Amino acid sequence: MNSGEVFILMSTAAPVEAHAPGGISPSPIVNDFSIHVATVNGSGSQTANNVLMRSIFRMGVPVSGKNVFPSNIQGLPTWFTIRASKEGWIGHKRQVEILVAMNPETAREDVMEMPPGGVVLYDEPLRLSELRSDLTYYSVPFDKILLGVCPDAKLRRLVRNIIYDGVLAHLLGIDLDEMRAALYKQFGPKKKKAADLNWGAIVAGAEWARNNLVKRDGYRIERMTATAGKILLDGNLAAGLGAIFAGCTVFTWYPITPSSSLMEQTIDLLHRLRKDEEGRNTFAVVQAEDELAAIGMVIGAGWAGARAMTATAGPGISLMAEFIGLGYYAEVPAVVVDVQRVGPSTGLPTRTQQCDTLKNAVLSHGDTKHPVLFPGSPMECFTMMSDAFDLAEFAQTPVFVNTDLDLGMNNWMSDPFPYPETPINRGKVLSAEDLERLGGFARYADVDGDGVGYRTIPGTNHPAAGYFTRGSGHNEKAQYSEKPADYKRNVDRLARKWETIRARGLKPEISSRGGNRVGIICYGTSRYAAEESRAQLRDRHGLDTDYCRIRSYPFSVEVDEFIDAHDRVYVIDQNRDAQMLALMKMDYPADRIARLRSVRNYDGVPIDAVTITTAILEGEGR
Repeated sequence: MNSGEVFILMSTAAPVEAHAPGGISPSPIVNDFSIHVATVNGSGSQTANNVLMRSIFRMGVPVSGKNVFPSNIQGLPTWFTIRASKEGWIGHKRQVEILVAMNPETAREDVMEMPPGGVVLYDEPLRLSELRSDLTYYSVPFDKILLGVCPDAKLRRLVRNIIYDGVLAHLLGIDLDEMRAALYKQFGPKKKKAADLNWGAIVAGAEWARNNLVKRDGYRIERMTATAGKILLDGNLAAGLGAIFAGCTVFTWYPITPSSSLMEQTIDLLHRLRKDEEGRNTFAVVQAEDELAAIGMVIGAGWAGARAMTATAGPGISLMAEFIGLGYYAEVPAVVVDVQRVGPSTGLPTRTQQCDTLKNAVLSHGDTKHPVLFPGSPMECFTMMSDAFDLAEFAQTPVFVNTDLDLGMNNWMSDPFPYPETPINRGKVLSAEDLERLGGFARYADVDGDGVGYRTIPGTNHPAAGYFTRGSGHNEKAQYSEKPADYKRNVDRLARKWETIRARGLKPEISSRGGNRVGIICYGTSRYAAEESRAQLRDRHGLDTDYCRIRSYPFSVEVDEFIDAHDRVYVIDQNRDAQMLALMKMDYPADRIARLRSVRNYDGVPIDAVTITTAILEGEGR
């Protein structure tokens, strides 16, 4: 950039050594550490953190970002953790090596939680170097640097934080060209003026650090090629895109954290991807008055023949229970994406858990069971939306897709998504030609022995196409009935359908060498910590384990066989009550249940590998 675009503060002071423990130059630690940024919500830190993360990604280093933010609009503490891992581990790591302390309210506590040998970059007025002698400190006068960058006092609050990107670029060896590319991509071409201002702050931070700081830590970012061909995105965006490519045309929702961004991003995608040749919308999006209305619209659209979905979180699921029961008993296809958060009640709305696992499987009153899919990556958020719609229409039932805040709202590295090649399958839908040939049909009759009846779409031009869709008692011909025999026959057929769903479920991901006595079962985002834990157990403790990642409920026979092949199987749950284990106890005989052990994490922070490793070692008496 030329000097006319930004104001850059150039210091003429002699470089000052950072405070460091011991006075001995540390060994290099390259591409294997976490950066923990502590700021104030609403201060523009999200831009700075995303640019920093994407800069490392652009240098070819595997990276992930975890955002812990408050549930109010602004003013409360927020933390963003960027993990760089040359080995490709992108799950949550409990220990962080570098702290950027920008929030006076939490700074001292944040410093005290650092491991010995860590690095603290802090705002100069905080005077944090006095707290501990076993850390390396870098004091940065952010406000002084900012004066030379942003003359407009109103904008300084939003530009201030990105200065630490420049300082870290110098200290860690991040290529400023990559940081510039990440910044301008973040803002886009329509916000070039704002991007220019932020770029000036980054350059000013880097220049100040170059002239004033002596590096005394070993942490470095060096170029790799491990991210070649990869993309960075959140699971909410991936799920919305997956729904569009799955043929969904009706989207209903009521805003609720952490699912709102799924629908917001999907709306943007629909306006780009779902127009006819004359520019008219080929979709319907309805922001309902509440979650009950949203699921009611989905049930109605599914009955009418559209592929329809809603996205919500735990409190919304609670409100949807009655309509979900209608969908189950009247046998209407619907897809519900549950981006889970911490409950009960309002709970911690901006923290993550897998706490709707059991609820969604049996939601509503009476004897109900619902298929649940458990995506464990943005890729599966995309592909499982097609799986969910295909299953919902084949089985004529509501299907849940259980993600969580960690997967939905955080940034993940992924391969590009494949273009769906499999044709959309609407299931057992009778056309007018079919009805003419058959002469009629019984809506709730089990013709094929799989528990799934045939249906017609409203508007099918045949006198035999009509039937009543009943949430009350009915017989095979969809006629009202309270006869005990009719009711029992109907729910027994639904039980047969459940077994058909079991056979069509998604196969688990299994890694097994054979002969290992210990197994690990996980699901959803627990996969990342579980996979890393397996490596820790093997490499550090000499304990080989086998691995099974459940991808859908009801459980397939492969899950049964995995459990039976091991003496002990540790089931990973991110909830207090071991809900996946509880589902297994509902489904499995006592001898199989006896092999199962529980590993749980439920503090609202994503589970980490050390937690799993420690629990398994304790369980194995080590």
